[in-house]
Amino acid sequence: MNEPKLTLNNTQDYRENYANSIQVRVNLWDFFLTFGTLTQNSPDAVFIENFQGVYLSPQQAKALLNIMQQNVSQYEATFGEIQLEPQGPGQQGKVIQ
Repeated sequence: MNEPKLTLNNTQDYRENYANSIQVRVNLWDFFLTFGTLTQNSPDAVFIENFQGVYLSPQQAKALLNIMQQNVSQYEATFGEIQLEPQGPGQQGKVIQ
């Protein structure tokens, strides 16, 4: 069986942004991702400017997880392991608001 032809089109309001902050909220029906830019001008002050929120069904969230895992594995095979900054106790998944 042949795969259907895939055509991608960008809408007129399509834009690309850089995000170094992603917040995730979850409920029974969906996942909500909030993308933003985090700046820290001093050790005791963090500023996050959110610019986009995206709702995903649980199925799409899991598909995104799989796609990201595949792409991170390919990236690390090419460029080496991605190092994460160590987090202190209780900071895993901590949201600063």
